[in-house]
Amino acid sequence: MRLAETPLAEPLPALLARPPGCESRLWWLGQAGFVIEGGGRRAVIDAYLSDSLAEKYRGAKFPHLRMMPAPVSPHEIAHVDLVLATHAHTDHLDPGTLPALMTANPGALLVAPRAARAVALDRSGIAAGRLVCVEAGETLDVAGIRLSAVRAAHETLERDADGAHRFLGLALTVAGRTVFHSGDTIPFPGQAQEVRALGADLALFPVNGRDAQRAANGVPGNMTMQEALALARGAGIGAMIAHHFGLFDFNTVARAEVEEAAAASTTPHAVAARTELSYSLVP
Repeated sequence: MRLAETPLAEPLPALLARPPGCESRLWWLGQAGFVIEGGGRRAVIDAYLSDSLAEKYRGAKFPHLRMMPAPVSPHEIAHVDLVLATHAHTDHLDPGTLPALMTANPGALLVAPRAARAVALDRSGIAAGRLVCVEAGETLDVAGIRLSAVRAAHETLERDADGAHRFLGLALTVAGRTVFHSGDTIPFPGQAQEVRALGADLALFPVNGRDAQRAANGVPGNMTMQEALALARGAGIGAMIAHHFGLFDFNTVARAEVEEAAAASTTPHAVAARTELSYSLVP
């Protein structure tokens, strides 16, 4: 599989105001957020479309000011069946995004790690009946979408007091294509085999890396671009969109570096995410 990149014919809010189509398509929302649709279903994963972190860290060492605007407001995304969060960090499970998104889509369910149940209910404001909790190793059919969860290590494989994993990767199957969003993660033993079992056609991998300065300030890191490409190859995934860069100046990598590595890769076919494009898979 290869990725087809198509410039947006009109603003993203206009596109996402319409019902989802039959073909598999994706849009990047910035950071780790994506809209994934196909087969008449639409899912939103890890959307951070607010300035809640800038408000939280105003005056702090890392003020979390946006380097890029949100391409769409939460209430402008319609016809959503599933909203998903891979873990409880605010740029993935956002109290500034979830209430408006869930209100605009009253039939949508929220999927979150079992370890994040209480946080998910608090930040979204939804009734407990709209929350679906998932744990690594589970496969569910939710709202017409097949969903499988695997472990992630951000930067460690952590469990809560009940043994549930705090960080997950989520694979969604829509319109016959499986898209794997790894969540925030670094490489760990057995990861490639675990991901390979998902049979994914497309990987969405965070590539902002990690370093001693971020670690010393309590900022957990992710894969580098080269580690992400290696995981895609090891897991047999033929296409990859690199993301989780360009939003916060203290926790990013230069776009030029991501694009250079993507252009040099033949397996997988890799691209650096852009908000002005839509993505689809082609043979």
